[in-house]
Amino acid sequence: MAFAAEHDVPIPYMQRTRDYYLRLGFAPYRWAHFDEVPFTPLAKPLAQSRLALIMTAAPFQPGAGEQGPRAPYNAGAKFYKVYSDSTEGIPDLRISHVGYDRVHTTAEDPNTWCPLAQLQAFVKRGRIGALTEHFHGAPTNRSQRVTLEQDAPEVLRRCREDGADVALLVPN
Repeated sequence: MAFAAEHDVPIPYMQRTRDYYLRLGFAPYRWAHFDEVPFTPLAKPLAQSRLALIMTAAPFQPGAGEQGPRAPYNAGAKFYKVYSDSTEGIPDLRISHVGYDRVHTTAEDPNTWCPLAQLQAFVKRGRIGALTEHFHGAPTNRSQRVTLEQDAPEVLRRCREDGADVALLVPN
């Protein structure tokens, strides 16, 4: 067994994010983390569960500038309120976020940040019982307070309304 090459190390996303906010003039970024994290095991097998998909991908906004694969960071394409859309088709979502690594990926494969087609296939093959009627978009608005007090409760309310048994979170 051989070790990986010296340069083959994890991408330092947390430090990159801290450095980015410092360059913008903000105080050092403090990642939200908790001493204890609640864990709830599945009440039934995934093949019998209704799954809710939660993403940070943004709905395409035609007048908001470049948002496609290889797009530079585009603050004009951000969204600031939780949204929901149907899981029946494949939506036109984009990721021109600040956080993803443009050196090691191109964002040309939407399945890497919007796995809806794969989840639909898993339902057809019986690996997942069903998808909820909607998927949900959670904004990345840089405020832990707004996320904890406003966005997370709203996403939870929508997941419960759709009868979700389990949720898959896909941050972009």
